[in-house]
Amino acid sequence: MYYLFLIELLLVLFALWLTWLGYGYFRRMWLWKKIRATPFPLEYVVILERIPHYRLLPQKLRKKLHDSMRFFIETKEFRGVEMEITDEVRVTIAFYACLVQLGREECYEGLFTIIVYPNDVITRRIEAAGGIFREGDFVLEGESAGGTVVIAWNEAKKEALHPKEHNVIIHELAHELDYEDGAADGVPPLPPSRYYSWTHVMFKTYAKLRDAYERGRYLEKYRLLGQYAATNEAEFFAVVSELFFDKPWVLKRHFPDLYKELEAFYGLDTAELFKSLEYVR
Repeated sequence: MYYLFLIELLLVLFALWLTWLGYGYFRRMWLWKKIRATPFPLEYVVILERIPHYRLLPQKLRKKLHDSMRFFIETKEFRGVEMEITDEVRVTIAFYACLVQLGREECYEGLFTIIVYPNDVITRRIEAAGGIFREGDFVLEGESAGGTVVIAWNEAKKEALHPKEHNVIIHELAHELDYEDGAADGVPPLPPSRYYSWTHVMFKTYAKLRDAYERGRYLEKYRLLGQYAATNEAEFFAVVSELFFDKPWVLKRHFPDLYKELEAFYGLDTAELFKSLEYVR
């Protein structure tokens, strides 16, 4: 009798799970249909035209990006901490989130909430480096964990309007991509055929970067990647993702193998797409 009840309970739970999946699927289809049937808001375009990355996109990619951005805005919760979530905040964050996914046909199903602070966040934590533990206050431009991304708006806005080599939105969304397979380890979900090439190139470059900073010499081209990228494999992936969109021509020149892996993953040739970025800042 007990086993019969257990089987019936499992069947009911399975049916509820299937119903939930079906509801989610049809809701997404309905939302996509609604988005594609309505024009992109002109007030969004005004905001986007201020962003150099957007101005360099061809019209075909802009149209695809517009649809993805509206889907992102509709399906993610934006929370402001001591600030108002304006269209400028939503559109800027959605733009970079969807630019990162532009060649991948995805939309961060594991991301639910974006928390936005007006300025950098000061947090107290314990960090480990080389077996040495250090407790103290750390300034955060952003953070990503458990389906939630934290963004400091002062940094995000500055980096969007005047791109150089850092972009907190791209950095934190790269962490979300990395975690899609359940582990933040610098290896996002990949086709089996690309796994060996990715890990070989990425981890070899990461190991050389870490060694260069530990020795404090022979940095040369590794200065481009920076010391923060040597923190761990997950931060390395996030940092090189920033460079792939902000300074792709430099990344390609100094680290062609690394650029090739990122180009295959993101589905974009950013060195070609944003080749004029250096001159439109």
